[in-house]
Amino acid sequence: MKIKTYIFMCALLFVSHASLSQTIEVSGIITNEYKDLLAAVSVSVKGSTNGTSSDLDGNYSLSVSQGDILVYSYVGYSSKEITMDGTSTVNVVLSQGVSLDEVIIGSRNVNRTAVDTPVPIDVIDISELRTLGPQVNLNQILNYVAPSFASNTQTISDGTDHIDPASLRGLGPDQVLVLINGKRRHTTSLVNVNGTVGRGSVGTDLNSIPSASISRVEVLRDGAAAQYGSDAIAGVINIVLKKTTI
Repeated sequence: MKIKTYIFMCALLFVSHASLSQTIEVSGIITNEYKDLLAAVSVSVKGSTNGTSSDLDGNYSLSVSQGDILVYSYVGYSSKEITMDGTSTVNVVLSQGVSLDEVIIGSRNVNRTAVDTPVPIDVIDISELRTLGPQVNLNQILNYVAPSFASNTQTISDGTDHIDPASLRGLGPDQVLVLINGKRRHTTSLVNVNGTVGRGSVGTDLNSIPSASISRVEVLRDGAAAQYGSDAIAGVINIVLKKTTI
């Protein structure tokens, strides 16, 4: 009788241990606070080599055990830790915030970090400025809040009456790369030939983009020709449009 009881207890302990160590397939979507999908986000189990990364649509999937701590980390965003409680779907929202030991996007120097970078990346929330500031078009808004950005309204100077040339760090309008949701925005066909800013160059008409349709503007005030080409010598302006309409 004692032998049977011992065998039963051993079997019970074995089943309990197996259930506690059972792996769970956890999946979900990783976005930022603006609901943009984040690709290549590192997802790993804390204290182990088990990990994966999110795909182009922000999806990830990883086998974990109950009680494991998942660490979500991405350059330019604050890391996040979540303890696994048996839930199979875990959607994560990362907040922007660069740590001192993270590499700054937009610089070819892999040793340049937030503590010693000479130029920042400005993230400008247009919705707040449209209600708090008196500016109307995009050029005026960036003049108001973005250092090193300059755009002057011209009069009686060929086509610049309608298209204001814009520059970063005092360089020509054709040396500022403008992106819309990360894709190149076409330049105008107007060549500034009279005595205006950026004479002899072709710029991008920023005012043709309604400020009401813009979520935020990201301004990289650093030479980025190595990544984007010669039209990004002065820097890059990335305009992120709203995903919803009212």
